[in-house]
Amino acid sequence: MKYLLAIGFCISFLLNGFAQSKPHTLARKKANALSNSIEKKVINWRHELHQYPELSNREFKTSEKIANHLKSLGLEIQTGVAHTGVVGILRGGKPGPVVALRADMDALPVVERTPVSFKSTEKSTYNGLEVGVMHACGHDTHMAILMGAAEVLSSMKEDLKGTVKFIFQPAEEGAPIGEEGGAEMMVKEGVLKNPDVEAIFGLHISAKLEVGKITYKPGGIMAAANSFSITLTGKQTHGASPWDGLDPIVTAAQIINNAQTIVSRSLPLTTEASVVTFGSIHGGVRSNIIPEEVKLEGTMRALDYDMQKTMFERLEAIVTKTAEMNGVKVDFKIHHGYPITFNDPDLTARMAPTLMRVAGNENAFITKAVTGAEDFAYFQQEIPGLYFRLGGMAKGMNPKDVASHHTPDFVVEDSGLLLGVKAMCQLVIDFTN
Repeated sequence: MKYLLAIGFCISFLLNGFAQSKPHTLARKKANALSNSIEKKVINWRHELHQYPELSNREFKTSEKIANHLKSLGLEIQTGVAHTGVVGILRGGKPGPVVALRADMDALPVVERTPVSFKSTEKSTYNGLEVGVMHACGHDTHMAILMGAAEVLSSMKEDLKGTVKFIFQPAEEGAPIGEEGGAEMMVKEGVLKNPDVEAIFGLHISAKLEVGKITYKPGGIMAAANSFSITLTGKQTHGASPWDGLDPIVTAAQIINNAQTIVSRSLPLTTEASVVTFGSIHGGVRSNIIPEEVKLEGTMRALDYDMQKTMFERLEAIVTKTAEMNGVKVDFKIHHGYPITFNDPDLTARMAPTLMRVAGNENAFITKAVTGAEDFAYFQQEIPGLYFRLGGMAKGMNPKDVASHHTPDFVVEDSGLLLGVKAMCQLVIDFTN
């Protein structure tokens, strides 16, 4: 009798599980079919967004285009979030958790020189200078993918459990000087509240990862980043008699050289990667005048907060002591930056099978962290988040031959967008189930 009861319980359990999983499986298939049906639409959106890029906190036409699309889908819309951000809310036909998907919107002050037919010729003003504007980091693809995911999921609203927030975020590349913006400002304004989001997913297309592939990593996947500025004030003199002055150029050279020992001699590099880079140095107007002032700017990146603390302390010591040794006055500042982009280990473990199922087991795999930075990290400081990379490089190409992000020749393939739409939709379906 006990044996028969046990068999009956097992059969009942299996049938119940099958009954519960069948709608889930059907929702997956429906989302895949709908994603396939709108691929051309997504590519066209990407081309339009690429051709008319806008800089951080100035994404006015971009946000209008996105808001109009979300309204056409019947979503609840919030505009003007963190200046130009747009949020769409989709309430599913069944009760369940709240999940968010995020795409960044801003472009970069870069003059495009790619051969694509939808090349940008836009111009704008950045830090008082006239500049070209280009989606040189793939944010156009991120927006098009999320617009596609919104269309797919809203088309199957009655099959969905819970609520989806589509977050289109401005100023990922950093707000203009003197302004707030980006993910940090969105969080301050309550983008993760009302309804309260339980998990958030984001992606970044990669010019050096082959189309059809997805990479991810539990824990830190992108570095914390802080910029720094140094102003050295000496005493101007004729280049023929340097002993009559105090030389900020020599001081700057010594600081740059001495700072190279921070990573190589002060940090445990087997723990995590880190970088100290000087990206700007300005001073002087003539070959025979030692100037009064030199200005330097740079960036520090770290994937470990203890290592970051050491970097801050060592750079400050090197800058101030080197200036003191040369009798030069110094103004040194480390500016507010991005935290580590940290993938919640439990959420990553839970959702990795979804990425592997969508891309194929051999095409979705764990990668190493990079010293790039992402303000998606601000969302992850509030709730569990998963950030992954999506392939955008043509098949068969060598990554070494591909232009890097943030350069005039940056190109990603349209054929990579469909997998992005599918991944975002399937993450929502699997998480809410």
